[in-house]
This record gives sequence, C-alpha cells and structure tokens, in this order.
Amino acid sequence: MTETPRTEPVRVLLAEDQGMMRGALALLLGMEDDLEVVAQVSAGDAIVEAALAHRPDVALLDIELPGMSGLDAAAELRVRVPGCRVLILTTFGRPGYLRRAMEAGAAGFLVKDGPVEELAAAVRRVLAGEQVVDPALAMAALSAGPNPLTPRECDVLRSAADGAAVADIAAELHLSESTVRNYLSSAIGKTGTRNRTEALREARHQGWL
Repeated sequence: MTETPRTEPVRVLLAEDQGMMRGALALLLGMEDDLEVVAQVSAGDAIVEAALAHRPDVALLDIELPGMSGLDAAAELRVRVPGCRVLILTTFGRPGYLRRAMEAGAAGFLVKDGPVEELAAAVRRVLAGEQVVDPALAMAALSAGPNPLTPRECDVLRSAADGAAVADIAAELHLSESTVRNYLSSAIGKTGTRNRTEALREARHQGWL
C-alpha cells in the first residue's frame, strides 16, 4: 500500500532559553518550505502546555532550561502528547545526556554546531519514525557505559550543588543526616573524586545529572 504524501508543513515546537539562538533557529527552520515553527518557549515548564495548545509534530528541545530540563519535559511529552516526536538539540554533547534522552523517549539527539540543513533533515527523519543521533556522540556513549550513580545519589548531589549543609540536604530530601553522608561518600567513590564538589562537577560533565 502506497503511503499518501504529506501536504501540510511539519509543525515544530522550539524550546531554547537564549533569545538570540531561539530566534535564529526559528528563522532558519521557517525558511524550509515543509517546516513551520508553531510555538517558541524559553522555559522547560512551558513545553508541555505549549505542546497541548499547538499540537506540534516535532518538539525541538534544549536540555538546560529554566523550570524543567528538556530531558524531563521529553519524558512528560511522551505521556501527555504521545504523537509528538522529540529531538534534543544541545550545546552539551555528553554521553550521559544521550542515554537519559533515549530513556526519556527522545527520537533524536544533535549538538548545536551542525548545519541547519542537517537539523531540518533530522526533523523530517524523526517524524518519519527514524532515530537520529550524532554519530560521534553515539560512539562516546557506547564506550562510556551507563550512569553508575543511583537516582538517590543523584538527588543528594543536586541538593549539594549550592554548598548546602548535610542537615539542610537531609531536611529537603526527608533523609537522615547519616544517610545523606553515605550517599555523598558513595557518589564521591563512584566518580573517582576527592569531595562532593568534585563529584558534582564530574557527574555534570558526564551528563549524569
């Protein structure tokens, strides 16, 4: 059976917190005859609401956004707007981010230094049901292995990001202080670092947080 050619433009939602980058991407994608940017948002917690309102075919999401990360938004889109394919576009080409994106249901993962023609082609390909991943990053992810940190160790490291005291972390996460210390010690050991500041830096560098 022959598939009927698509006559309507591909509807794209764009989530990017830097206004200049967002405007440039929207302009460049809009120059493609078969693509239409129907919504632009600057915060992660605005993504799902915009998707429900505009029903895009593809959501093009940055990772590091205020309010909610693009990875968390991708997971929520999979549940609430299942017809929308997600393509992650980020400056941070980290193996851990790629693994988390795939686990969240993203159909593609590209870094921002590629040509716009490649991005437009990726939008079309994920809509057609393909997975599109930056080849160099895919190889790095395979060699890097999975995230060694448990979800709770990740929570504790995030809570320690601003130099919070163990007591404050314990209160925030409803844990005992000894449990928090154990999680921090375990995270430091797994990241091969000397203290929680270095552990946090290494976990972020790897894309585990």
